[in-house]
Amino acid sequence: MKDDLLGNKIFGAVTGTLLLLFGLRQASEMIFATHPPAKPGYHIAVVEAASDAAPVADTPPDWGTVLPTADAAAGATVAGKCKSCHNFDNGGPNQTGPNLWGVIGRKPGSHPGFAYSAAMTGFGAKLPAWDFQHVYEFIAGPQAYLDGTKMSFVGLKQRQDRINVIAWLRTQSSSPVAIPAANPAGAAAATAPAGAAAGTAPAPAPNTVAATPASAGGGTKPVAAPAGTPSNDQTASPTGVTPNIGAAAAPTKVTNEAPGGPPK
Repeated sequence: MKDDLLGNKIFGAVTGTLLLLFGLRQASEMIFATHPPAKPGYHIAVVEAASDAAPVADTPPDWGTVLPTADAAAGATVAGKCKSCHNFDNGGPNQTGPNLWGVIGRKPGSHPGFAYSAAMTGFGAKLPAWDFQHVYEFIAGPQAYLDGTKMSFVGLKQRQDRINVIAWLRTQSSSPVAIPAANPAGAAAATAPAGAAAGTAPAPAPNTVAATPASAGGGTKPVAAPAGTPSNDQTASPTGVTPNIGAAAAPTKVTNEAPGGPPK
């Protein structure tokens, strides 16, 4: 016997099911309601440890001291990140950047077949050859060192990484550039605190002798120096005492540029 209400029953069952599902959803949202925080995330208080130690300035290394002990193998590993733009093989092709075989000792902007930026060719007009110090400064941040260079590499920020890379680059040559004689004074300046690098005079030594003008006849005569007079490591000048050792006597940093990754 045909049920004339079968369609209505099916419709009612479907509607009832949907209403039940909707009701359960609404009830679950009411029971398990969530309230987002006013500020997302967790607040973590970070307290920096106080330190009395002065920061170490990135002063020029004494190449005669650091190169003989540098880790060239580690430098080769660090230089691996440069191989996406540079080829280091003897006679290898230019890529995004020029081939870097023999780059130390080579005139900047002079490798055949590479279209250098005007900034690099202009730099090469002033610098006869890439030496250790200029490469060191360039690879620390090419864009900061040479405005207008094509090299967009962010640079090697770790001092030892740069020294190791330079030690390795030196070996990538048919005639490696000679390592200069060690200069202990330069090595001391390279590790001096920032205050010394900026030219801060050493602490005064008591009971030292200072030079003062003689009353007559020219010349100088020794007199007992009062407390606070600089030590014998300094010399007198008409305008005051001028340091002649340590970082204050270190060569002035070459202007125009600051090192970054292997030079273009």
